[in-house]
Amino acid sequence: MGHRAVRNRAAHLIGALALLLAALLPASAQAWGYFGHRTTAQIALANVRPETRAAIARLIAHEKELGTPECRMNDLADAATWPDCLRGAYWRWSYTFAWHYRTAPVCEAYDAKKHCSGGNCVTAQIERNFRILSDESLPANVRLEALAFMVHFAGDVHMPLHSGDKDDRGGNDRVTDYGIVPDLNLHSIWDTALAERAITAAEPPLVRRYSAEEKAALAGGGPAEWGRESWQIARDFVYPNAFDRDPCEGDLPDETALTQEDIVAAVPVVERRVTQAGLRIADLLDAAFAPGAASALP
Repeated sequence: MGHRAVRNRAAHLIGALALLLAALLPASAQAWGYFGHRTTAQIALANVRPETRAAIARLIAHEKELGTPECRMNDLADAATWPDCLRGAYWRWSYTFAWHYRTAPVCEAYDAKKHCSGGNCVTAQIERNFRILSDESLPANVRLEALAFMVHFAGDVHMPLHSGDKDDRGGNDRVTDYGIVPDLNLHSIWDTALAERAITAAEPPLVRRYSAEEKAALAGGGPAEWGRESWQIARDFVYPNAFDRDPCEGDLPDETALTQEDIVAAVPVVERRVTQAGLRIADLLDAAFAPGAASALP
């Protein structure tokens, strides 16, 4: 075997080991995944007004008032991952766990008002936390908590399997090989491995200042629309990509595999969703910190 072949083989093995180690991390560290959520926040921060950036910093100065020393919040990227870190204190924060998703069956007509009992779903909580963050009469720690939830959930709603479902808890129950890495699940692959590959391979980098034309093409809309987009991607791409068939033509097997061709096809889909999430978070933040208390989403 030549030196180049040896190096390529070693690179594949190192990548596989990294993915296997990631799969063994606690769930609180993985869900877009830690890297994905931090990236959406960094995109947002690069695209907000200077006044918004300063207002965020003023709120984050109240971080100790949250009473979560095990889940620190030193910047907006930390805020974007804070709601997942709370899973380590189930006794205190379990009421928030249903807020991360709103999975609707991909083989039923989409209804933006279903699957959100009592406002306990991701789209409703983006709106709720936007209103709390916007209310300048509320205490800083209350608004800071809302900031973290809003930024995180606006990221979550852009992950297709937080909105689309095929009787499998958004892909969590589908054992899926990721290339040469066996026995992951479809949801975790989209949350972590695919997001990390899309972000690190993007050219130009995803974290940058976007032009007005790019923002017009990628941003806009509101939580219900973002959820519908993700649901449609799950129905039209995620499940067909993973199972090589229409998900609505009968039951799907419990196990599948993403080939290298499947992975390559998925990367631009993930890249677009991460970018859209970041730019839309920027719009939410600019609107929430605009002078005067806002009462509705932009």
